[in-house]
Amino acid sequence: MTAQLIDGNALSRQLREEVAQRVSALKTQGITPGLAVILVGENPASQVYVRNKVKACHDTGMHSVLETYPDSMTEAELLARVEALNADPSIHGILVQLPLPAHIDAQKVIEAISPEKDVDGFHVASAGALMTGLPGFWPCTPYGCMKMLESIGYDLRGKHAVVIGRSNIVGKPMAMMLLAKDATVTICHSRTADLKAQTLQADVIVAAVGRRNVLTADMVKPGAVVIDVGMNRNDEGKLCGDVDFAGVKEVAGWITPVPGGVGPMTITMLMVNTLASAENTLLRR
Repeated sequence: MTAQLIDGNALSRQLREEVAQRVSALKTQGITPGLAVILVGENPASQVYVRNKVKACHDTGMHSVLETYPDSMTEAELLARVEALNADPSIHGILVQLPLPAHIDAQKVIEAISPEKDVDGFHVASAGALMTGLPGFWPCTPYGCMKMLESIGYDLRGKHAVVIGRSNIVGKPMAMMLLAKDATVTICHSRTADLKAQTLQADVIVAAVGRRNVLTADMVKPGAVVIDVGMNRNDEGKLCGDVDFAGVKEVAGWITPVPGGVGPMTITMLMVNTLASAENTLLRR
């Protein structure tokens, strides 16, 4: 059996078309969704991510502001910029690209962003809303994973989902989202005694640790859904995920590729969150 691919590129295009239509409708009511992106320093990977986010804004008809600063920017200066954007009515989403230089407290910066504009979903208020089932912004990567499961019509009720990874950005919120859909969820990590014993029981596996081949074919139950969040490089320098794709696709029922899987969905869900924030301003009028 060869797994069916969950095509993140195709799903992303579909969702962005829907976003563009809703953006157009909002503009008729005098609101253009706006996203501000702040980049501190010259991390090459961050520069690529930021360019892709700004391009996605333009492609969907949104307004975007890109602010770039040198590594020497102080924490106080960055916090002041965030405060100014909080007060700017033309900006509906604020994203500070991580990682930040070592002298800046990233958590302090994240908490300075207004929860109403926290389209990355990293603020403690957003995390609390997700934990308690209240409305709020979901972190973009796990949100994209949920959309991918939804796109194949997968019913999570009563299914066993294993999340490999416990980060605040992916692993923990992923577990909460799966739980909200009535899955039974196990979170595994670097201290899990027997990872294979856990994954062999799983109907759904989300691999999100940033390590190549953390999931191999002998660890997967036939027919399972495998979502690969990893972004790594193989020995030839090519992009790859956390999953041994060649082996696992011969066992799984569904699988996401890398590249072309979760990656494009992350940026798309950022557009979805920014749009939702702009739509929320109508409710507050």
